[in-house]
Amino acid sequence: MTNHYFSRRRFLSGLGVTALLSRLGWMNALAQATPPDYKALVCVFLGGGNDGHNTIVPLTQADFNSYKAARGSLALPDNNGALLQVATPEGTPFGLNPGLTAIHPLWAQGKLAVLANAGMLVQPTSRAQFLANSVPVPTNLFSHSDQVQQRQSGIPSTSGGTGWGGRAADALHMLNGASTFPATVSIAGPSLFCIGNIVQAASLLPGFNLDVSGMNLWPQAAAAARKAGLQQVLEFDSGLALVQAANKVRKDALDLNAMLTGNDATLTRQFPGTSLGDQLKQVAKIIKLRATTGISRQVFLCSIGGFDTHGAQGWQHWDLLRQVSEALAAFYNSTIEMGVADRVTSFTLWDFGRSLQPSGSGSNHGWGKHQLILGGAVQGGKMYGAFPTLALGGPDDSGSRGALIPSTSTEQYGATLAAWLGVPANQLGSVFPNLGNFGTQNLGFMS
Repeated sequence: MTNHYFSRRRFLSGLGVTALLSRLGWMNALAQATPPDYKALVCVFLGGGNDGHNTIVPLTQADFNSYKAARGSLALPDNNGALLQVATPEGTPFGLNPGLTAIHPLWAQGKLAVLANAGMLVQPTSRAQFLANSVPVPTNLFSHSDQVQQRQSGIPSTSGGTGWGGRAADALHMLNGASTFPATVSIAGPSLFCIGNIVQAASLLPGFNLDVSGMNLWPQAAAAARKAGLQQVLEFDSGLALVQAANKVRKDALDLNAMLTGNDATLTRQFPGTSLGDQLKQVAKIIKLRATTGISRQVFLCSIGGFDTHGAQGWQHWDLLRQVSEALAAFYNSTIEMGVADRVTSFTLWDFGRSLQPSGSGSNHGWGKHQLILGGAVQGGKMYGAFPTLALGGPDDSGSRGALIPSTSTEQYGATLAAWLGVPANQLGSVFPNLGNFGTQNLGFMS
């Protein structure tokens, strides 16, 4: 099935460029010094509901046998090195999907962690409570559109008008000083995740280019004269507010284009030529310009769709994870080259997990799922949260098909990331309204 949320984004994404350009204020930004404590969060949204059960597989014999019994034809083989072996500090073995080859080494380096069985919750919920309908649960649990909105808003009962990435940026907007470069940027079209009450969400297309047509004249003096004429038109005060606003947007576009295509934004690290690779390359270019923009805290969103795997999951799932892994590995290596590996954290987010029980050659909509977190500040090589019991009708199943009840909430997950970004503990409740329902507010995977 096609992704229900991101399929419209290519059409909408161009609309977000104006929102970005209308508020840049480049002259102020250029005056800023290099931020001494720059930090950024980069959310990679896996649209459609990634199959976490085939992303991280338990490899103790008893747990792997339970996995095979529940997954049936979807179970990945544990022989011939098909699964990428990792182990927790306690020695518990797990296997990563072979599509994650590019980021697999980061586990041993302590830069990659897994958060097990996380998802949207109103409060901690047991199987007995869910079956008895005795506690509130997120609305429309297994609906793509509702769950995409809830994951990005961080509010389980409604989509809300803002996203938790935007609200985290709201709490930190004073740290950005006089910089007017947007604190939240989506490289995947307009996104609820990036919208705040104070900061404005901005969106860019990968390979952003607003070069002016008709400037390739000969001799060079003629091209220079034409460009100078355009500059005079854009700076001319017509006294008409609408015209002035349009001219400012165009001038800001030219300035932005010069920044993102100039030498200062050139990257030596090669990125894969995939959609996600192009998006993360654009994020890396913006991060490289942090001294020019003068910004101290940023939140980004990228996305890749296609994870709604009701059928033909085997190769499709592997290939999607390969694209995610290769793009994230290139991005992480670029942060090393820029000297900000410990100040940029990437993490996954998605609609919901998949059911343990197969549905032909695929799986149906689930609930809890495993998340990946990587970066220089991640306390990696570890499994956080409680890994679920993989049994149909078992203690973690919401019913009988293996739609597992999360043991960790999305709000706990987001709060841990937001706290690392710098959101004070006494403001986390304004970013995540239901955080107080959970005893542990920081999961400990960030240093």
